[in-house]
Amino acid sequence: MHHVDLPRSSVHPLTPANFPDAPLDLGIEAGDEQSIVLAGGCFWCVEAVFRQLAGVRDVVSGYAGGTAQTADYRTVCSGATDHAEVAKVVFDARVITLGQLLKVFFAVAHDPTHLNRQGNDVGRQYRSAVFYADDAQREVVQRYMETLTAARVYADPIVTTLEPLAAFYPAEDYHQNYAALNPHQPYIAGVSQPKVDKVRRYFSAQLAD
Repeated sequence: MHHVDLPRSSVHPLTPANFPDAPLDLGIEAGDEQSIVLAGGCFWCVEAVFRQLAGVRDVVSGYAGGTAQTADYRTVCSGATDHAEVAKVVFDARVITLGQLLKVFFAVAHDPTHLNRQGNDVGRQYRSAVFYADDAQREVVQRYMETLTAARVYADPIVTTLEPLAAFYPAEDYHQNYAALNPHQPYIAGVSQPKVDKVRRYFSAQLAD
């Protein structure tokens, strides 16, 4: 784990172009291949955002927070489970770090000030959350959220929950890489694609070839 100097910005409100970096990060001492499970609304959107980044080896849409018995799309969408729709991001820490992924997550992938909803997707299954694998990940995320709060990046409080990852359940096959396979589906065109385009605009240096 290493500290990163936090750049100071005179521009307010902040945009993805001058969004704060994570003040604490994990290096390759935690392993070349690492993963983090992120919840930020519909997993189609979150998956699509991260798939395009260099160093990301795989992104799997799925469920976390509930039991194996309730880890299916219909049951999770009912809102009656403890699950959140999530994306498990597997990445090469030699190319992209946890802190850099968190920057994209908080700057572009979703709005962390919305409680149990993203846009028109409403319910606890659409909550903002990071499911951490260990204390080192938890500390990196906690410190970053504290940094964003101190910088007053958002007008409203961050409501992202930090939850220990008990288990990750991959979603049904037809959900995987959904945005890329269904570009003309109205939700993808209207909600997912603008986020993908925003990443390409503000994080062009980190895009995969």
